[in-house]
Amino acid sequence: MKNANRLINEKSPYLLQHAHNPVDWYPWGDEAFARARLEDKPIFLSVGYSTCHWCHVMERESFEDAEVAALLNDAFINIKVDREERPDIDAVYMMACRLMTQSGGWPLTVMMTQDLKPFFAATYIPRETRYGRVGLIDMIPQVRTLWRTKRPEVLAAAGEITAALRRPDSGRAGEVGGDLLHRTYRSFALSFDPAVGGFGAAPKFPSPHNFFFLLRYWKRTGETGALRMTERTLQNMRRGGIYDQIGFGFHRYSTDARWVVPHFEKMLYDQALMALAYIELYQATGKKEYEKTAREIFSYVLGDMTDARGGFYSAEDADSEGEEGKFYLWTEEEIRSLLSQEEADLCLSVYRHPDDLDLPGMREFPAGHFILHRQPVSAEESRDVTEAEEARLAAIGKKLLAAREKRVSPHKDDKILADWNGLMIAALARGAQVFDDPDYAAAALRAMRFITERMTREDGSLWHRYRDGQAAVEGHIDDYAFIVWALLELYEATLDAGHLFKALEFQSRLAAFFQDEQNGGFFLTSSAAEKLPVRPKELYDGAIPSGNSVSFLNALRLSRITGDADLDAQAHEIYRAFCAAAEAMPAAFTHFLCGLDFAVGPAAEVLIAGRKENPDTQAMFAALKRHYAPGKVVIFLPDGEERTDIETLAPWTQAYASRAGRATAYVCAHFSCSLPTADPQEMIRLIEAGPTG
Repeated sequence: MKNANRLINEKSPYLLQHAHNPVDWYPWGDEAFARARLEDKPIFLSVGYSTCHWCHVMERESFEDAEVAALLNDAFINIKVDREERPDIDAVYMMACRLMTQSGGWPLTVMMTQDLKPFFAATYIPRETRYGRVGLIDMIPQVRTLWRTKRPEVLAAAGEITAALRRPDSGRAGEVGGDLLHRTYRSFALSFDPAVGGFGAAPKFPSPHNFFFLLRYWKRTGETGALRMTERTLQNMRRGGIYDQIGFGFHRYSTDARWVVPHFEKMLYDQALMALAYIELYQATGKKEYEKTAREIFSYVLGDMTDARGGFYSAEDADSEGEEGKFYLWTEEEIRSLLSQEEADLCLSVYRHPDDLDLPGMREFPAGHFILHRQPVSAEESRDVTEAEEARLAAIGKKLLAAREKRVSPHKDDKILADWNGLMIAALARGAQVFDDPDYAAAALRAMRFITERMTREDGSLWHRYRDGQAAVEGHIDDYAFIVWALLELYEATLDAGHLFKALEFQSRLAAFFQDEQNGGFFLTSSAAEKLPVRPKELYDGAIPSGNSVSFLNALRLSRITGDADLDAQAHEIYRAFCAAAEAMPAAFTHFLCGLDFAVGPAAEVLIAGRKENPDTQAMFAALKRHYAPGKVVIFLPDGEERTDIETLAPWTQAYASRAGRATAYVCAHFSCSLPTADPQEMIRLIEAGPTG
């Protein structure tokens, strides 16, 4: 066993992966900064995460190499950061990388001064110079010389970069309204791939919030193109290699335009958001294939990604045995050795396609290997397998999965992150509602108990990361925003007002500790968190929605439930802070635009009064849960003493009660409420009665 460096005492799986490198790594902290000042060296910062393929490549090429390590140790104080554990550090230096190079990604490589100001940034750097790309072997001596001989120029450049990072955003803009929703839809329509779905060229990412937006746009306008784009894309993603056909769950993205060859890592946030997309599409269409996919995703997460105490793990690696995708690939010979001839013929006819063997990513697999995938649904709706064949394929999948489980599995990143757990809890709670499945509600509640018992401090603040018995790292905006989202979904799934009380507590903490008083919206980090050269503020909806976008919709929902005008004002400040950026590049703000869709309306507050256990009350909620109505909030008014909690939260509801001992619904919109109804279908009609725009 190699000698360990300082990372051996860390909890992050990513840092522990580098604990036996010959590089003299430090974790981020005062010890490293003090050592840099003492030895008068710049800092070499390397940021990545444990399931990052190119992070593994750079480690094997350079950080495990004695020659590179000696150069790094001589020239720098070297710091490793897990971007998932410290998204605040990653956000600051990724901004610097994008500013300097107009691109970004991981691994992120930054060279900076002793006061943490960056003067160089890049992503993956090869060991040796090749194809015009300078390698570390040549770069490190050059930087060492610059630091010693041209220090004033280096410091000046670092100061200019830091000053550029600190420049405020464009600030509050004028109002924008429903027209921006129409323009965003037209942008998607122009970039849509009608053959196999998705937007633009390869690589193609899931980006589920795009589908949240498109479904809301279809609901608002009746524009069938928005629904068609969503269906075509989600159908073909489920059929492609980006989806694990036998073990379920989505890989990170597709390297080709046809969804065939993925980048194989599996992220918890993709599972959560994709499950939500399929649930919403099921509500919109009633098609069982979308329910089936959502349930498969939950099966994967609850089976493979869940801690014994209820929290959810972060990710599974793309690599196993040093090769990307090896765990997921098959050969014809292996399949025929595991299945009967009839089964093998069916499996190969459905899951292997000669035309796809020439895709660039497929050509990189070992000879004869392929990834299981189905042909995409074409614009002409090509023939699919029969129902009987589907049943046989399910049995075949179980046999192949049992064989695959004997292989060397990819590394699992078992840290538990509050924000990503919030997304998964929200998805499970929504699944519990729509599919009437108490097991999903139980899993969501168990995970929320994990967060409240192990990742919430006595003062009510959140920790960001939990692993190996230790909670650490100050919570950031996404932790609070995504947990509030989860609590709102849990309320609708369980009708327990305690979740609303907790959601309001966390929303209040965001306002107290994260508010950008000058430009609106919320900073990424709390005012109580470690001070970095720049206090970042995330705007765009990237791989996951930004904390600000989620907070915008959360605040709107909470304001409609409680009648609290301050929450509506808070939402409006986020809205104004984002207007200019969203108007300039609307497709990068689709979750924010879901909030705008809700704010523009028509939105409805649906009050149901009655006894929770009574069949008529259950019938009301069953009708509501099956129906796709994204512009609504739901408030349950239980008969009896239990009603006190909800009336404390929402005093405006005191005048509404059940009639004649029957469950009664009131639908409120445009600052007035309908006459009471005991008919579930009349309730749905009233929800649908608002004008469209």
